[in-house]
Amino acid sequence: MANRVTMPPLGDSSDEANVLKWLKSVGDPVQKGEKLLEIETDKTTVELEALSSGTLRKIVIEEGQTATVGDLLAIIGTPDEDISGIN
Repeated sequence: MANRVTMPPLGDSSDEANVLKWLKSVGDPVQKGEKLLEIETDKTTVELEALSSGTLRKIVIEEGQTATVGDLLAIIGTPDEDISGIN
């Protein structure tokens, strides 16, 4: 089953962050706990870890774009899984 990668809560002072860099590319295997991307708030830069294992199937928020808490960043699933209904 595919898993959504969403922007986590960032604390009391910020509800949005810029995606600085994806550390994985679409098609790459991902292990739970592995660093997936770097985000930047107005106060700090943070590396987000994958909360599930699988294959990085889709990147929704590209480098340089801003996301708010709860926004879909990416999808992790199996290589042949239908992810068309995930948003």
